[in-house]
Amino acid sequence: MNLLFAFRASRVSSSYINNTVIPMLCRKAGVPATDVRGNITSHRARSTIASQLYNAKEPMTLFELQAWLGHRSPQSTQYYAKITPTTLTPAYTDAGYFERNVRTIEVLVDRGAVESGAAAAGEPWQYYDLGHGFCNYTFYEQCPHRMACAKCDFYTPKDSSKALLLEAKDNLQRMLATIPLTDDERAAVDDGQAALDRLLGQLADVATPAGPTPHQISAAAQATLLPVIEINQRPT
Repeated sequence: MNLLFAFRASRVSSSYINNTVIPMLCRKAGVPATDVRGNITSHRARSTIASQLYNAKEPMTLFELQAWLGHRSPQSTQYYAKITPTTLTPAYTDAGYFERNVRTIEVLVDRGAVESGAAAAGEPWQYYDLGHGFCNYTFYEQCPHRMACAKCDFYTPKDSSKALLLEAKDNLQRMLATIPLTDDERAAVDDGQAALDRLLGQLADVATPAGPTPHQISAAAQATLLPVIEINQRPT
């Protein structure tokens, strides 16, 4: 067996390597001999190299790494097979979590209300397009009824004169807002009317931003699903 550190054909002890050789090499290289995890040791170097081989562009398998490290059991090798954040991030992206659980919705911003100071005085200045109407609740992202509008006081039907006047404004700015969905909301988007009915049932006694619950609003039974748009993320 070839040894990296030997004296008179005998292996140099690990204590001498860790307490003398490595600190000396660190001083010559101008790097600290300790970090937040403690002292730099030969075992940590072995662990680092093993993790790099496991997270390489063409990584070693667990059994290949076991053979390279000379372990008898793969359980010992698993300690070294740590996934780095650099490897985890692409894997998390490829899993499609955000594509499934994040949607966008169009928002109309009344720049006139903002510039005139009316928005600061409490006048509505942003309107979330629900397809069948607009919601001017400022904290719409936090509304539990956002995916199945209960048509409370913040709601404006699209066929109303107020909605027609809003869409006719010259200084209206159209933007997109990101909406993260809960599991029940995503089911309502993906699974159709049955899942939407379950969501409506769960929200029946939950207060709307205006105060009343859907049970107290006569139009709640006609609530329709918010027409959100899926985000198409392109690889960078």
